[in-house]
Amino acid sequence: MACVTTPPPRVLRRIRFRSPLRGPWLTSVLGVVLLACLPLVIVTGLLDYAAYGPGQGIPADVGWLRLPAFDWPTRPAWLFQLTQGLHVGLGLVLAPVVLAKLWSVIPKLFAWPPVRSLTHALERISLLLLVGSTLFEFATGILNIQYDYVFGFSFYTGHYIGAWVFLASFVTHVALKLPTTVRALRSRSLRRELATSREDTVPEPPDDTGLVATDPAPPTLSRRGLLGTVGGGALLVGLLTAGQSTGGPLRDVALLLPRGRQPGEGFPVNRTAAAAGITAESTGASWRLTVTGGHELVLTRDDLLALPQHTARLPIACVEGWSTVQTWTGVRLRDLATLAGIPDPASASVTSLERGPFAQATLNSGQVTDPDSLLALRVNGEDLNPDHGFPARVVVPALPGVHCTKWVRSIAFRSAR
Repeated sequence: MACVTTPPPRVLRRIRFRSPLRGPWLTSVLGVVLLACLPLVIVTGLLDYAAYGPGQGIPADVGWLRLPAFDWPTRPAWLFQLTQGLHVGLGLVLAPVVLAKLWSVIPKLFAWPPVRSLTHALERISLLLLVGSTLFEFATGILNIQYDYVFGFSFYTGHYIGAWVFLASFVTHVALKLPTTVRALRSRSLRRELATSREDTVPEPPDDTGLVATDPAPPTLSRRGLLGTVGGGALLVGLLTAGQSTGGPLRDVALLLPRGRQPGEGFPVNRTAAAAGITAESTGASWRLTVTGGHELVLTRDDLLALPQHTARLPIACVEGWSTVQTWTGVRLRDLATLAGIPDPASASVTSLERGPFAQATLNSGQVTDPDSLLALRVNGEDLNPDHGFPARVVVPALPGVHCTKWVRSIAFRSAR
């Protein structure tokens, strides 16, 4: 009995993809770039979540998606600056490559029949999940950088769950398509394609991938031109964004990011005192720091200034990808712990005058006892200003910026014994 194939719906019959550039080879070249780089974006993103410490990330309760608990180290001091900078910076640089890859495979999203076999169904599902989660992760990440939360749900929760959907679909899709990718890459020479002009550009041979146009239009761009455009776009994005993580001369050209260039007050802040509801009265002469451990201490700012001071040059790096390195002066946290009767602290709970989800942070033993971990009172030789955490803030090597708590009102040290 002959097999009857249902014709595609009329709306699909009207959609025609005629670019002579599309084909397995071009898609595979773009895919290999993403295969080499996206795992680094994934790993650094998960490491950044782990850096907040057990139960302190958002979302806190992630069930079986929970990562193995470990104490985030303080050395090298630029560790979080590196992981967060790579996660955000490389993600932005890859945006042109992702868009080009989606353009190259868009005919498969409209292929008919939608399912031809069990393997094909799995491939289609993984492709749809991969495309959807990729667009979701890039869109929410870029909007978070711009502090634009039009999506109406928690960025942290959505981005974290979306990352696992992306990871699962990415691994599945790679496993299914890797043999096809290897064959496609071997079918053409990259060097030869890069030497081929637009006039000499011809479609790839027809095959069963559904990517090669059956009725190709004349080329308006060579594959060399397309790859150059994508690569140039990625380079431009890198130049216009990298400065907020790397600092130096590139910071002045980081035009695409809200924390790229240094504002008038000296270096970036995520949350101003006014935005956090911090008033001059709460940080004025009546401010006191409560330190607890073996016993309780209540200290004024003058009391803290009278204690031995330590100076360290340390970075602060934030989830939006920006970082800054400044010279901080204040009291070592381990010295405060000793004063409170806890010479061997296992942890410390730091509480801010601010209210909200990041008004408290728990530091592990290594973060408390590191010789450069400070309750900072000054920065770059000047008293902290209100936006930078006056009268006192925590600064710890390699700690996520949001846990370098500003406007500190209490520190509770806990003993290891």
